[in-house]
Order: sequence, then structure tokens, then C-alpha cells
Amino acid sequence: MFRFSVIKALAGVCLLCFAALPVAATADEGRELVSKIRERLAASADQDAADSPGQDPRLTLSLREMLADVEKIRKSTVPGLYEVRTSGGQIFYVSEDGEHLIFGSVLRSRPGTVVNVTEAAQNEVRADTMASFGDQGVISYPAKGKQKAEIAVFTDIDCPYCRKFHEQVPRINELGITVNYYGFPRSGPDTGSFSKYESVWCNVDPQAAMNRAKAGQKVPQKACDNPVLEQMQLGQQVGVRGTPAIVLENGRMIPGFVPAETLAKSLGLL
Repeated sequence: MFRFSVIKALAGVCLLCFAALPVAATADEGRELVSKIRERLAASADQDAADSPGQDPRLTLSLREMLADVEKIRKSTVPGLYEVRTSGGQIFYVSEDGEHLIFGSVLRSRPGTVVNVTEAAQNEVRADTMASFGDQGVISYPAKGKQKAEIAVFTDIDCPYCRKFHEQVPRINELGITVNYYGFPRSGPDTGSFSKYESVWCNVDPQAAMNRAKAGQKVPQKACDNPVLEQMQLGQQVGVRGTPAIVLENGRMIPGFVPAETLAKSLGLL
């Protein structure tokens, strides 16, 4: 009987390490590793439950689904561990013997600081996902003059802090930052907030309609083929949990309201 172990680190941090950057695993190494784990999960669970009190059928099913969704495997910064990514953006780690899975953040100690390796990998995945989706269907507020940076903002018409952020958009544009709005009505489809975003998007002048809606003014209800649901699903895929959620060009996410000057500083513009 194979014993399959899952290690979850305290406070979401699994390892503190001194190591080099990840090295890509070969295709054969990746296939062999995934195959080994799948074999373990497919093995008959005939061992006495008393000998394995941590057995959890729901966890086993979840891991089977994740392994069916593996998109990329590479060697991590930690000797003996592989970084595994799913097409849904999940990142976890697997020992080279395929027996242990680790969920949490890998930290790398550098001179005078600590680097969150997992967060950097998640940023990379997020940036790739955003680039694949593209900016089609966004409601854009271009930078004034020369564009120095571009940000994606997942927003909800009725979110108070989204409205507060929108008040900052003219100043953000003055600082050379283009704001691209993606719809993320938190209440979901078939709700008032979702309908408001669709009406804004379907308006002949979406930018002006957005300004009115963010100011609490009524926007005429309109319907058309629109990307609001797809944008919301994109937000879920890249890890949006609330609004506003700002995604930088490098994939880093800044959750919540951020003043214009603070945002510009985080982008290295001030």
C-alpha cells in the first residue's frame, strides 16, 4: 500500500531556503513525476484506517482533479522539490519521489531580506493569464501624455471603495498610468450590480456611463453581447477575492483601494 502524504505549512509558509532560481524540469521528468503520484492515488486504499487517521477521501478526489489539470512542472528553488502549476493558476510543490505535496509559500533568504518565491511564481502565472485574455472589452481611461504604466482593475459598480478609487482615476492618468477596467460584479450574474455593469458596457459611451454610475447616478438599462461574465471569470482565475483589485503588468496584485500617489510609488514612478 502506498502512503500518500500532504504537508500544509503553518501560517501558509512551508520552507525558508537558500537557493538559486528555479530550473525547468524536462518534459520526461515532469511526466514521470505526475505519473508516479497518479499511481499512488489510484492504488487501492486497503490499509486499515486506524493506521492512517489522516485519510480524507475528499482530499484525494481534489488532488486527482488537480493532477488532471497540471500545466507545467519545474524544479523549485529547494533541492528535491518540484514546483507544479495547474491551468487554473494553482501552485504547489511535490517531492522528487512523488510522495509528498506541499501547499504554502516558499521563502528564500537573501542578503538583508526574504523573498517570497511562491508569490513571484503566482505573479508570473497571473501576468500570463492576463496577457492571454488581452484587453478586449475593457473600459479604458488612458494616461495623460506619455504612458508610463498600465494597470488592470477589477471593479464593481456598487462597491464603495471602487467608487473611491474611481475618484482617483483622473489623478492616476495625470501620473502617466492607464487604467483598464474589467468587470467584477461581486454579487454575480442575474443581479442588479451585474446588470448595471452590462448597461455601462453596452452604452454608446461606456466611459461616460461608467463615470455616472460610479457617482451613483442612474444609467439607462441596456443589453447587448458583452464580456462582463468572461471578465468576472478571468478575475476568479487570477485570484480576485474583492474589489477593487489592481493587477500590475508584472502580475502583482494589489487588493483594495490605493491612493493615486501610493500606486505611482509602487510602480516606481514617484
